[in-house]
Amino acid sequence: MAGKMTTIDGNTAATHVAYAFSEVAAIYPITPSSNMGELADAWAAQGRQNILDRTVSVVEMQSEAGAAGAVHGSLSAGALTTTFTASQGLLLMIPNMHKIAGEMLPAVFHVSARSLATQSLSIFGDHSDVMSCRNTGFAMLASASVQEVLDLATVAHLTTLQSDIPFLHFFDGFRTSHEVQKVEIIDYDTLKGLFDFEQLARFRNRAMRPDKPIIKVGAQNPDVYFQGREASNRYYNALPGLVQETMDRLARITGRQYHLFDYVGAPDATKVVVVMGSGCETVEETVNYLCKRGEKVGAVKVRLYRPFAADRFVDALPQTVEKVAVLDRTKEPGSQGEPLYLDIRAALADRDVRVIGGRYGLSSKEFTPSMVNAVFRHLDQSGFHGFTVGINDDVTNLSLSVDELIDTEDPEVVRCMFWGLGSDGTVGANKDSIKLIGDNTDMYAQGYFVYDSKKSGGITISHLRFGKKPIASPYLISTADFVACHNPAYIGRYDMISCLKPDGVFLLNSEWSNDEVFARLTSDMQELIIERNIRFYNINALDISMRAGLGQRINTVMQTAFFKISGVLPEEQAIKLIKDSLKKRFITKGEDIVKQNWECVDATAAALQEVKAPGSLSEAKGSYQPKALIAEDASDFARNVILPVMHQQGDSIPVSKMSYDGILPTATSALEKRGIAPRVPQWQPDNCIQCNICSMSCPHGVIRAKQIAPDDLESAPDGFHTIKSGTKNERDLRYRIQVYCEDCTG
Repeated sequence: MAGKMTTIDGNTAATHVAYAFSEVAAIYPITPSSNMGELADAWAAQGRQNILDRTVSVVEMQSEAGAAGAVHGSLSAGALTTTFTASQGLLLMIPNMHKIAGEMLPAVFHVSARSLATQSLSIFGDHSDVMSCRNTGFAMLASASVQEVLDLATVAHLTTLQSDIPFLHFFDGFRTSHEVQKVEIIDYDTLKGLFDFEQLARFRNRAMRPDKPIIKVGAQNPDVYFQGREASNRYYNALPGLVQETMDRLARITGRQYHLFDYVGAPDATKVVVVMGSGCETVEETVNYLCKRGEKVGAVKVRLYRPFAADRFVDALPQTVEKVAVLDRTKEPGSQGEPLYLDIRAALADRDVRVIGGRYGLSSKEFTPSMVNAVFRHLDQSGFHGFTVGINDDVTNLSLSVDELIDTEDPEVVRCMFWGLGSDGTVGANKDSIKLIGDNTDMYAQGYFVYDSKKSGGITISHLRFGKKPIASPYLISTADFVACHNPAYIGRYDMISCLKPDGVFLLNSEWSNDEVFARLTSDMQELIIERNIRFYNINALDISMRAGLGQRINTVMQTAFFKISGVLPEEQAIKLIKDSLKKRFITKGEDIVKQNWECVDATAAALQEVKAPGSLSEAKGSYQPKALIAEDASDFARNVILPVMHQQGDSIPVSKMSYDGILPTATSALEKRGIAPRVPQWQPDNCIQCNICSMSCPHGVIRAKQIAPDDLESAPDGFHTIKSGTKNERDLRYRIQVYCEDCTG
């Protein structure tokens, strides 16, 4: 039975299911899981009903430890309960997780898996946090895509009630939690039809309540504790079978069949990669590509990680397998191998199969088909155990070189990249574009958004894909049909257009006229545009937006420009969809806001024109020469680490350049001069009362009050205005408010 197709991200998918099966949600926000709790809270405030026709009671605690304690108490009282967390927040829940599992209380914790703070803090995704929970007694179920989050969250909630074992359902932070995909939703009527109300009654009957007094969780001495610990074995032994039964029931309704371990690839494969989480999608895409080239390769996608059903894993492997590479998205210093590798090695102890393990993707490090191919080449050479892929390890030399770059994507997929500034509306507009296409056409859409840790005011890069078939490419775009630069300050700093295909499209937002804009590009950009016959468009989005009364939010203008020139949809259809969407989004803020956005749409369609590039580089009227971001006499750390990071080339930094203990030089933020503000403040000396409040109010230290000796002003440039200082001094000092434009964020 097919469900409604809708466009959502992974966090929304998890919350959709968790809300359906819960009566209580105890929450505390932590990136990248916060959206799940926020959504549940918003839906409860709106009176949304779960499958029991009740509104979920959502309570925000003062920490993740408090949230886990509230979950424990709620479960003990017989209420269906859930929570959402990640990283250090999950670690704070571990003591309660041991209690919940020890008391055999059914629950589901939804985790957008994230790095732990070790030598540094990271808000990005890997499996470090969930792997710290292996001995809690929770079942662990991994989802690899937004659709799987919907489906396997359902499996977790249904099976936990049947088995009395709590579940930790996890998916990769940001890569899956924030990826937007067109998926088949499972409506609440369908979920209710799958729910076992007899099991709910059995759970409630075990609860602590006044009319049925019980004693639970006493203290046990050495004579009985061990036996009590082993008493739950049969429940864990039965769990893999129950999970598979639930997967089979779901498949009969949705048509999507899952197994505890899913094998893909050649039936007679000799080399296999084992992986878990979003990396499954990348590995599967690469395996399909290599099989078409005649290679005997395959992959096993791990769904149920705990309890680890070794017999079912072995059954999933072809008998022809000779070599296995296990990929873990975590690091356990000093161990013989990472967790998944150790489980696979133990499962294959009786098979004549060479098993090696490696690490990939820590803290959302990019994981591409070319890297998967490098792992298979490593297996070809009977390579060493404990390798890494995706970095350059020039210290312990564990990293694999990625020599062959392969493109495994469907050639009919349209790939687009948007370089924006955090809070300028770029990401929001791109999410809206995905929903427009996904919800109003038969096309599939995928969106992933790379955020700077600065968030608001930092760089954002949106990666959008559109196609006629489902899209399963959870990695960044390397070859694009369309690139948009929403901030001209990025020219010369970031390599934005070298990824463009021949005859691709480049859209620039700038305040330069079409006659001069080509000369404002670097010579490298000019040469590439000419050589690849790239269609170049320029638009003054800020001017259009400000004339319409919307200020510096240029998202409506740039969204309209994208649809007009990208060819993803016919222009007339796209304009209508954009206007309908704008009305739906802003009508609650007033008809005037809707009309202002519509005015931007119409003005953009009229103003956008193609810039004619010269026939050769020699005909260009000059080019932009970017100034050096770091002084020649800067420290080694500044030149070797900070400089490539400033150019969005941090992936190239080798291990030898990094601090082994996380200690960094001080005052390095002073080196970053971004110059990103489209407008900067201007001092009005005639109005100034020298209160210095403006200087104290500026969050980035851009507005600076200065007192200057008259002798120092002898060589001041024209227009460098000062006024007599109002402070008590004997030197007749002058006063000025100096605005440092390079640090200003507008």
